[in-house]
Amino acid sequence: MAAESIVLAGLTGVIESAAGAGRRKNPKRTGELSEAAFLVKAQSEGFRVAKPWGDSERYDFILDSGERLWRVQLKCTAAVHARGYEVQPLYSVYRRAYGRGKAEYTAHEIDVLVVHIRPSDAWYVIPVEALALAKNLRFYPDIECRCARWESYREAWWLMGRE
Repeated sequence: MAAESIVLAGLTGVIESAAGAGRRKNPKRTGELSEAAFLVKAQSEGFRVAKPWGDSERYDFILDSGERLWRVQLKCTAAVHARGYEVQPLYSVYRRAYGRGKAEYTAHEIDVLVVHIRPSDAWYVIPVEALALAKNLRFYPDIECRCARWESYREAWWLMGRE
């Protein structure tokens, strides 16, 4: 008997409570929805997907392209800032001498940063080398903009060996 897999066409969520209407959405839940959407998207692009146990690694997913394994950090946003959507390619760190801080991802930690712009369901696949010294990334999936530096990475799944 052959097993069949089912891919959901869309993902839905529910409001946590009526009292929360109009307030800022829970960023943890927003990230979880983008992680679920990423599973569907990466699978539809032909990758095999693995999720590391726990959340102690710098990467969120491992993609198998058939040629190699890719460490993927996923960031998402739905908030508009200055006509674009902004994410920070940074993570929080705690250093005993300095307290809390932020650090940039390096090639020793991840291979690509995938950014999901939730309102337009746009995906950007950015190699870690392209992020050098970038503290903020701004995306303009819905408008033409001369400063759309990251647009060449939109739907760039081919960077990981897939058409």
